[in-house]
Amino acid sequence: MPILILARWVFVQDASDPAPRRVDDAAVLVRHGVIVEIGPAADLRARYPAAPTFGDGTQALLPGLINAHHHSNAITHIQHGIEDGVLEPWITGNPRMRWTDPRLRTLVAAGRLLQTGVTAVVDMASVGNAHQSGHDDLSARLHAYEESGIRGHLAGGVSFYSRLVHREDEAFVATLPGDLARRVRAHFLDADKGSEQDYLALMDSLIAQASGMKRARAWYGPPGPQWVGDALMVAIADAAARYDTGIQTHVQESLYERLEAERALGKSMTAHLKDIGVLSPRISFAHAVWSSENDVEILAETGAAVSHNPSSNLRLRSGVAPLNGFLAGGVTTGLGMDGTTLGDDEDMFAEIRLAHRLHRTPRIGSPAPTLAQTFGLATTGGAKLLRREDELGRIAPGMAADLVLVNVQRLSWPYIAPEADPFAVVLQRAKQGDVDTVIVDGEVVLKDGWPTRFDLKSVAAELAEQVSAVSYDQDFADLYAELRPHIEAWYAAWEVPEMHPWIAHNSRT
Repeated sequence: MPILILARWVFVQDASDPAPRRVDDAAVLVRHGVIVEIGPAADLRARYPAAPTFGDGTQALLPGLINAHHHSNAITHIQHGIEDGVLEPWITGNPRMRWTDPRLRTLVAAGRLLQTGVTAVVDMASVGNAHQSGHDDLSARLHAYEESGIRGHLAGGVSFYSRLVHREDEAFVATLPGDLARRVRAHFLDADKGSEQDYLALMDSLIAQASGMKRARAWYGPPGPQWVGDALMVAIADAAARYDTGIQTHVQESLYERLEAERALGKSMTAHLKDIGVLSPRISFAHAVWSSENDVEILAETGAAVSHNPSSNLRLRSGVAPLNGFLAGGVTTGLGMDGTTLGDDEDMFAEIRLAHRLHRTPRIGSPAPTLAQTFGLATTGGAKLLRREDELGRIAPGMAADLVLVNVQRLSWPYIAPEADPFAVVLQRAKQGDVDTVIVDGEVVLKDGWPTRFDLKSVAAELAEQVSAVSYDQDFADLYAELRPHIEAWYAAWEVPEMHPWIAHNSRT
């Protein structure tokens, strides 16, 4: 039986449209998980009187939002007591986070994403090794995504190199005092991570599991080229092509990642990855903050995509990515929350607004993304990054019925002018709590603000009870506190050349 979704404002978009257009007092007819027709609500209700209806006709209907880069921590770094900092020393201290069950954490993360209108996500999930325990961790996450009802693209990865600093672990350890060097080596460098072949076999198994699932998909998720090496990046690209699946990796996120590539390779990491033949539309870069004009040309030429993560870039002092350059250069660009949003709340509407406002340059006539462009990052851009632009990211006949009903009562209170643009009102005022209903593939997976496939409150309570019983690793915390000043000094000694920013926000003179 078909279903009808009723809304005051439906934002539809054909493939050739640069921006969504509004249809008032409309209904969307869905059959077998696909949008069949969009038309006046009264007409469609009269023609399909027995069809179940969702929405009360007062809401806004949006396409499902796509979170193009995420880490499903469920309990954030701030909640774990880990403050923000520069990426390199910050990431080394992440093992201070208490262990959490992979299924529970993924369900909680998926529930929070559904509550903010996200219907598809790329989750980069790095695990500690390529042995059975790493496999079991990723397998549990994959099944949790399938259980949740969201479209989860799980990008599993393992780091084999650069455990302490980029590419120069041995040289770095040699600078440490004797006893600290011994303890650091034992903790970071001597652990058995498995081999690169173990990782490829692990991914073979994960992809085979995902092949029998409806919503969840397995991607390759090498944490970063400097963490896995060229040989494995090439092997991953070959395997991803063979399986017709995706790859996501962190590239040029921080200043020091950019400097490291220039020091070691004599070129940017983007240029290097092109040279070794791994760039294609199936690979996406998380962050890409330190992209040059040449990098933008390479991305556009090869079809490689970028997930723009403005909140995370600001929180970890990585900088401001050249979004205007990506858009002008024709780079496929999505929007990601990275598990590290500005308000620590994983609100996709807030991330859209941040992307919109952060990149408006101060001079009249200089670049400034439109609301339609920044909304497109979270919809059509994300769909293209997923290589699913023919089914996701738009409300149009023939597209998958991934839909979000947003209550507009709070947005309109106490008054809304009749000349106000509803599209602008929704994008500039909606919050996570305004999402009422989420539909994925024609199935209601969030109703009245809560997931339908699992009890989010119970799962979160179970996760909280579990993690509260995990002992804090004080020994590692002490080791990290002693190690961190040495990591900071290592990078602080690097020479930083004169830079020419994409955007001039102000002037000291």
